[in-house]
Amino acid sequence: MNNKFPKLIPIFPLSGVIYFPKTNLPLNIFEPRYLDLVNDSYYNNKLMGMVQEKKNSNEVYRIGCLGKISDLHETGDGRVIINLVGVTRFEIIKEIDNKKRYREFEVSYDNFDVDLVSHDEALIERERLKLFKDKAKVFFKKNGLLLNWKEFEKLDQSQQINTLAMIAPVSNEEKQKLLETKTIIGKTKLMSEIIEFYLHASRVDNKTLQ
Repeated sequence: MNNKFPKLIPIFPLSGVIYFPKTNLPLNIFEPRYLDLVNDSYYNNKLMGMVQEKKNSNEVYRIGCLGKISDLHETGDGRVIINLVGVTRFEIIKEIDNKKRYREFEVSYDNFDVDLVSHDEALIERERLKLFKDKAKVFFKKNGLLLNWKEFEKLDQSQQINTLAMIAPVSNEEKQKLLETKTIIGKTKLMSEIIEFYLHASRVDNKTLQ
């Protein structure tokens, strides 16, 4: 299945943004090098990679996500607004020297076939998923994040978990770990542990203040 994706892709390295398969990511593009990247991608195969930059470094993490440009709007003031739809994760093999203003990498999709499988079937026990989402609702509310849970329930399981992982108010390093966790079940377990850590820390802080 992965043979249909290019082995050489343009990469948009962005600090603080972790992008997951089956999620939507709107981007406001204004830097000349990334305008080049978006235009080249849009008029080629519409595919580009997103990967997180490491702190205080030009280096990037080895695991990122391939996205497809589903919408492109030129604002008239030199900016371009796009929407990316997450397709599948990839692993960086090496960076390619080029004469372009943006970076290109050779990548492999071999370890992420799971991203291309339909997840409409129940992957997580209903009760376990409900307990996890109840915990997530408490965590989001404590952090002042509003989510339309009624609309959220219309997503399939993988979309739900990936969306929560993408927008959760946790550290970039924790989100990267979630991105690198191969299965939805594993990702749910890890995210539940991360959320419980934050909720526990919050309860301890509240007791200390009393």
